[in-house]
Amino acid sequence: MDGVHVVLGASGGIGGALVTELLRQGRTVRAVTRTGGAVAGAEVIRADLGTAAGAAEAVKGAAVVYHAAQPPYTDWSSFPVLTRTIAAASSAAGAKLVLADNLYMYGPVDGPLREDSPTHPASKKGAIRLEMAEELLSMHRSGALRVSIGRASDYFGPGGLNTSLGEQVFGAATRGKKARWLGDPDVPHTEHFLDDVARGLVVLGTRDEADGAVWHLPAAPAMTGRDFVDLVYRTAGRPAALAPTSRGMVRLAGVFVPIVRALHEVMYQWEAPFTTDSSRFDAAFGPFPVTPHEEAVARTVAWFRHRQAGAPA
Repeated sequence: MDGVHVVLGASGGIGGALVTELLRQGRTVRAVTRTGGAVAGAEVIRADLGTAAGAAEAVKGAAVVYHAAQPPYTDWSSFPVLTRTIAAASSAAGAKLVLADNLYMYGPVDGPLREDSPTHPASKKGAIRLEMAEELLSMHRSGALRVSIGRASDYFGPGGLNTSLGEQVFGAATRGKKARWLGDPDVPHTEHFLDDVARGLVVLGTRDEADGAVWHLPAAPAMTGRDFVDLVYRTAGRPAALAPTSRGMVRLAGVFVPIVRALHEVMYQWEAPFTTDSSRFDAAFGPFPVTPHEEAVARTVAWFRHRQAGAPA
């Protein structure tokens, strides 16, 4: 895997963390975004990945393609077509495709989520995620494309803005405002640190054993929302201030705010324990040292403070 590692959606939270991790490892990196923009040490191109020509240009000469691109959260209707276009271009380029996936396809479950947990999506977004994963794995089985899929829960970290833990928790803490936590703050919930997500996806991209399978990416032990928020505010040097957001409140706010309305169908993830099991990943690839929550939160708080001060992130 010494060729070009292409990151699609490089301006997003996961994509940006992937670029940083790949460069740290000394890889040759191409960062693909909708708008371009310089990234020290990487080739940056602007491409419309929804078109065959744009996707082909983006992945030309790639050894590994990391698919971290997605449409706006409020409208995923084009997501399967986008993924098919990326998959076709990656296949034509002879590249391996690694999909940065989430956990929406499982629906409500009892106990920690494992790779063999039943996939019964309780939302349109979950059905879309399941459809994409099944199509990609089918391409792998047919020999058309090497595929690996890495799944993570809600993420946080430097660059993590488009997430329920971003401005709603870290931004609020560093501004001295109340944190908004979806659902019940007293049930455990797995939170993934972006650096760990990126390192896990690179493992999948560079190990043949990862091919043709779904993997749950390692994360620090699950915490309740209340304990997580307490840690964030303590790190920020402020007294914790938490405002839980119930399903009814989400439904009401969604009348006026489209992105909140889009969250309503996945509220089950925050109303009961929602945790992941990554033991299969560890067994296959060896021990994976995850970042302790204390360190991860400290680095994230520092990034949000720099951003709010207008300093370079």
